[in-house]
Amino acid sequence: MTAGGDGLDDRVPFLARLEGGERQALLALGSPMTYAPRQALLREHEPSAHVLLLLTGWTKVTAAAPNGYEALLALRGPGDIVGEFAALTSKPRSAHVTALEEVRAVAVEPARFTEFLRSAPQVSMTLLALASDRTRAADRRRLEFASMTVRERFASLLLELARGFGQRTTDGVELQVPLSKQELAGFGRGFAGDGAAAAEGTARPGRRRHRTPGTGRAPPRRAAPDRRRRALTGRRALSRPVLCKHRHSPRAPSVLTPGGTRAPL
Repeated sequence: MTAGGDGLDDRVPFLARLEGGERQALLALGSPMTYAPRQALLREHEPSAHVLLLLTGWTKVTAAAPNGYEALLALRGPGDIVGEFAALTSKPRSAHVTALEEVRAVAVEPARFTEFLRSAPQVSMTLLALASDRTRAADRRRLEFASMTVRERFASLLLELARGFGQRTTDGVELQVPLSKQELAGFGRGFAGDGAAAAEGTARPGRRRHRTPGTGRAPPRRAAPDRRRRALTGRRALSRPVLCKHRHSPRAPSVLTPGGTRAPL
């Protein structure tokens, strides 16, 4: 396929978008690699910059927040390319790539990969088109998920996985990607945010607040009049006079009025 992969679905892998000669020339630049199930291919934040061209087997792409929150961002399988951003930008890895099953790949050093792109501008355009397709697909998913309930998000996710990675059997459609329930939930978190977390029961009931219908946002907290007055004046508003008698003052007893002044008895 040529013309930079214009109009292709984001699930069409990188190697399938290349002409036969371009594909063979690129694969010839690297070294064969084999990864066992659950073995890390690339680690988030590591300084390595080589590129991996997947030949067989499926992988998951994940990212973690400092508090341990982890989301499954994408699935990459035969024909896909991973690790290209680090090779092009010389920055640390932005995500973690793990084998879901035995994976065979070709590892290409960053210098050889970038030199090949300079000498083959058509391949560079194909890689750019792939990045654009993936970005637009991710934006579309976020928009769709933002307007759905938790159950609708999960149903949409299963439908998308069935279309992209399913195989029809006598019992229905079977996913060819070995994902656990936790990984499926993580895939939802990658696009749905706290909605999927609530589906897993991770939201704390004590911190939930009712949301305004039609807005999806919690109503503003309203302080009682007494609290508002205290915030502005630093003093507690009084609903009735309080008797104050000074122990060390010869003055007669007085009362403190709601306005903050004293009046003799």
